[in-house]
Amino acid sequence: MTNFIPLFPLAIVVFPGEELNLHIFEPRYKQLIKDCFKNKKPFGIPPVINNKVAEMGTLVQITEITQTYENGEMDIKTKATDVFKILEAIKELPEKLYYGAIVTYPALKFIGSPALMKKILESIRELHILLNVKKDFTKPDNDLLSFDVAHHAGMTLEDEYALLQLEEELHRQEFLKRHLAKVLLVMEQMEQLKSKIQLNGHFKNLEGFNF
Repeated sequence: MTNFIPLFPLAIVVFPGEELNLHIFEPRYKQLIKDCFKNKKPFGIPPVINNKVAEMGTLVQITEITQTYENGEMDIKTKATDVFKILEAIKELPEKLYYGAIVTYPALKFIGSPALMKKILESIRELHILLNVKKDFTKPDNDLLSFDVAHHAGMTLEDEYALLQLEEELHRQEFLKRHLAKVLLVMEQMEQLKSKIQLNGHFKNLEGFNF
């Protein structure tokens, strides 16, 4: 299926199922939000990476305009639904300040490995302990998918975009597993380095080496 959607490029990756709050202040996007809310239509958020609008993005639906300010700025709540791929950007729309695109929707698959997801969750929780942060998931562990936990895995914008492009849940799980293994290795090395630095200057009780 292909259709036209308005575009709101942002320097973030939004995953399907994610709830995103936005403050709208630019004139073109104030117009976009008013149009979409009035017509009950979604809009697309393609990530901006290295000053370029990415080819793929996420469709979001406005669930609520929580506040409208005197200058027309707005606070809105949205819910992400589908991943899209831009086929053709349309940069000039009659009487519109924003632009849009003709898009198609990849057929995402959401059946993965429960055992692999369990390992991913263990790694994420281990990472959070090392970072001394506490993050709770909004679903029971058995209901979690890769998109639900991706923002918790300490990925760069580029890594999150690479994950967004994967159509198979099993491939997304494998991507997260490899990423977390690398991050945890770096964190372990940092902890070892920190311990060495803290020991520097203290008396050391070390066994001698027997020749």
